[in-house]
Amino acid sequence: MDAMDSSSEDEAEISETEVDDYKDKAYLLLKSGKLKVKYSGASFRCPFCKGKKKQDYRYKDILQHATGAGASTRGRFKEKANHLALAMFLRTDLADACGPMQSIVQSKPPTESMSDERFVWPWIGIIVNLPVERKDGKYVGGSSSRLKDQLSKYNPVKVHPIWNFRGFTGNAIVEFRKDWTGFHDAMAFEKSYEANHFGKKNWNERKHRGSSIYCWVARSDDYNMEGSIGEHLRKTGDLKTVAELANEESRKNDKLVANLANEIDVKNKHLRELECKYNETTLSLSRMVEEKDKLHQRYNEEMKKLQDAACDHSNRVLLENEMLKSELESQRRALEWRCKELEKREAQNDNDRRRLLDEKKKNAMKNSSLEMAALEQRRADENVLKLVEKQKMEKEKALNKILHLEKQLDAKQALELEIEQLTGRLQVMEHMGDDDLVKKKMLEMSQELEEKVGEMDDLEDLNQQLIIKERLSNDELQEARKELISGLTDLLGGRTLIGIRRMGELDEKPFHAACRQRYQSEEAVVKGSELCSLWEDYLRQPEWHPYKIITIDGKCEEKINEDDERLKGLKNEWGDDVYKAVTAALLEMNEYNPSGRYVVPELWNFKAGRKATLKEVIQYILNKWKTQKRKR
Repeated sequence: MDAMDSSSEDEAEISETEVDDYKDKAYLLLKSGKLKVKYSGASFRCPFCKGKKKQDYRYKDILQHATGAGASTRGRFKEKANHLALAMFLRTDLADACGPMQSIVQSKPPTESMSDERFVWPWIGIIVNLPVERKDGKYVGGSSSRLKDQLSKYNPVKVHPIWNFRGFTGNAIVEFRKDWTGFHDAMAFEKSYEANHFGKKNWNERKHRGSSIYCWVARSDDYNMEGSIGEHLRKTGDLKTVAELANEESRKNDKLVANLANEIDVKNKHLRELECKYNETTLSLSRMVEEKDKLHQRYNEEMKKLQDAACDHSNRVLLENEMLKSELESQRRALEWRCKELEKREAQNDNDRRRLLDEKKKNAMKNSSLEMAALEQRRADENVLKLVEKQKMEKEKALNKILHLEKQLDAKQALELEIEQLTGRLQVMEHMGDDDLVKKKMLEMSQELEEKVGEMDDLEDLNQQLIIKERLSNDELQEARKELISGLTDLLGGRTLIGIRRMGELDEKPFHAACRQRYQSEEAVVKGSELCSLWEDYLRQPEWHPYKIITIDGKCEEKINEDDERLKGLKNEWGDDVYKAVTAALLEMNEYNPSGRYVVPELWNFKAGRKATLKEVIQYILNKWKTQKRKR
């Protein structure tokens, strides 16, 4: 500005290219203390404007003065360099010295001293005496955007040049924001130019105004004045006092507070209703969990008893087999000894010889029967061992599939084992001869076999009843999970430990990442969304079945068919990340909804990366409810 050109120094003027070097030198002088800026706690002076009338500035005012003079395109370059150095010194070295309240932008209404003064609202600034040139028969001036950039520190919204039938009038209107921050920006704009003697009072008093611009905030006299400025103000604004605007804002705030209070009451009522429903659901679920835990505990105890009984029974069967083997072996040795004795007496008389021959035949028949019995015993032992191995395999498989049926399955297998043992022992007894002792033993074993068969039938009936009860319990648990999913969708979000996960939903991130590598930012977003939507349609097509069945450890499992043409094309064109996202969605959809082929919500433990149990969900909800209750 021209008003800054009053320096009385006799040094030679510098060129534009030397501004930065001279600024650094001036900054060093300020920092060393050779040029004094701060004179008291809140009083500052410009060491480069000693001839000016105003010497006492506040921190904000002297910063505006230094910034405005440093940004001016008029005047001498040495003045510009000095004020640029002063602005840098104030920002870097004296920012803390100004106190915290200097940097706070006021956002409240001004003091009562301005409350009755009438301003043009929305807040308007007036700029006059702008440079004008005549071109092609009309008057023209500089661009409004450049002027707005020069006033950027006052945060203007728009700058409107004033035109008439002759062209540019050399005047402009500056619009500020409608709130109190905009008012303070406008007043800072006016005070900055008043501090440099380019305000409204200076414009009205001076006869020779020069080429400098003059600025002030529009008031009632500007609103009612004749000319293009007054017409523009009357078209775009109204006259209002600060008190009127403050009262109007207060009424709006009171109305808003009342509306918010009513809305809060409605929300609180709805929240209390939800809490009642939640308490009822939580109590029901707690009872169900307790019953389930008790049932599971009883089941484990019964299973342990059955396993111990089965182990004891197997040991008894093996011990009895060993005893039978030793008994048969002792009888065979006795017969051999008797054969040898008969051979020694073979030289006796004919009657003895005939008796001996008869006894030999009987002994041979008995020996043959004993050998057949031993053979049957070995076969029975082999069958028992095979049956034991088969039962062990079936037992392990049943434990992996249905734990809660182990009790009935072990009891059934124990009875089958006893029946098989009794059947084998009966076959052995049939080949041991027609002795009364053998017949009596066979009759007892037959009766025991019938009792075991009856017991096994009873266990079959009990097993069926337990299966029906288990199905009903599973159906009830599934209904509880559905109610939790539908009723707690808002409470259990994706960012919590326990939440709702949409199984089979396609992850969009790999698609957008792949498209960003090929397209520009805006186009990549559109292309990524289109590609993701296309593959979501593919996933819902029931005729597309990219799976294959493989056998692992005797179990058939469905896996992704990597040779599928559509999946191979996706992997080759868009990479592994997109391919993994699609295959993951396919596996989840095939597991949770293979027939419907649509997304299914599921309670999920995000920390463990698995399906959440009802116990985990209920504990999480209870903990969250207790936390919210403590906060209230």
